[in-house]
Amino acid sequence: MKDFRARYGPWALVAGASAGLGEAFARALAARGLHLVLLARRREALERLAVALRAAHGVEVRVAPCDLARADLAEEAGRFTAGLEVGLLVYNAAHSVIGPFVDRPLEEHLRVVDVNCRGPVTLAHALGGAMARRGRGGIVLMSSLAASQGNPLLASYAASKAFGLVLAEGLWAELRARGVDVVACRAGATRTAGFAASRPRRRVPLSDPDDVARRALEALGRGPSLVTGAVNRVAAFTFGRLLPRRLSIRIMERATRRLYE
Repeated sequence: MKDFRARYGPWALVAGASAGLGEAFARALAARGLHLVLLARRREALERLAVALRAAHGVEVRVAPCDLARADLAEEAGRFTAGLEVGLLVYNAAHSVIGPFVDRPLEEHLRVVDVNCRGPVTLAHALGGAMARRGRGGIVLMSSLAASQGNPLLASYAASKAFGLVLAEGLWAELRARGVDVVACRAGATRTAGFAASRPRRRVPLSDPDDVARRALEALGRGPSLVTGAVNRVAAFTFGRLLPRRLSIRIMERATRRLYE
């Protein structure tokens, strides 16, 4: 724990921290002794989490209500982190659009791009420079198994997660020589309020958010990406290495339709 804080502390910023995986990351980092800046839209949820983390771990927690799709995100991040040495960024926030691409409003797809693509680029750039100058730090970008191939009915979301995966791989290669560890975590379906809110029609195996967060943090410095969960790793290898891409896309289409139609 002390080694982790020395390398990635003393402060961490978690984007999308109000529930689910973001909350799990916040708990895991507080347990490691890092002070936290928590970003999300819902102030009340952030405040409740902050109170619990301060009481349980004695860390400082700053609450930063913020829409991660906003155009001035870099300026807002600078305001929230002014005077702090932020050694770790976790970008967990995500927006998804479920349904036929052309039947959903363009504004929904553009929000996917803003939250899932422009957001991590903005915060990685805003915080990564200081990490590189200090010669230490870490960046965790949450991707998805959906990043492996096109996913009908989730076309914008899957494409945005592929962007995050490739972004993390590029930053991993660029920044490791400057002491900054970068990793993309490709998680499958996870037991979160967000997944429940998507109203799946069938039960599917769900990962535990605390386990996903722990494994992602443990993967820092070990490689550019990881897939959490044995079943997910088999699926990622099968879709990415064994099956023709056309077949992988068709399988994902059938699976998504069974889940949501």
